[in-house]
Amino acid sequence: MRWLLIILLVLFTGLQFRLWVGEGSLAHKAELDKKVEQQLVINEQLQQRNKRIAQEVESLKTNLDSIEEKARKDLGMIKEGEIFYLVIDKDDRVLQKTPATEGTQP
Repeated sequence: MRWLLIILLVLFTGLQFRLWVGEGSLAHKAELDKKVEQQLVINEQLQQRNKRIAQEVESLKTNLDSIEEKARKDLGMIKEGEIFYLVIDKDDRVLQKTPATEGTQP
């Protein structure tokens, strides 16, 4: 009877160890649940982005105005007879650099 009690106690301890510490433990499950929640949020954001892109594609297929808007915005195209004005901010340091001053040290 005593050996049976010792065997059951060792078995119980081993199972408890795996429940609290090993792979598949409660802490491991909680970590995986957290990762699943994060991935669900990312998936939702990606689904929203995909919907916007699908709407844009559908609009480009059916609407000539959206094609024109896309060409103007992304490709910088202008209509014939239009005048293009480029306004440059004086405080913009990137546009004020010249090749002669980039290599010199102050």
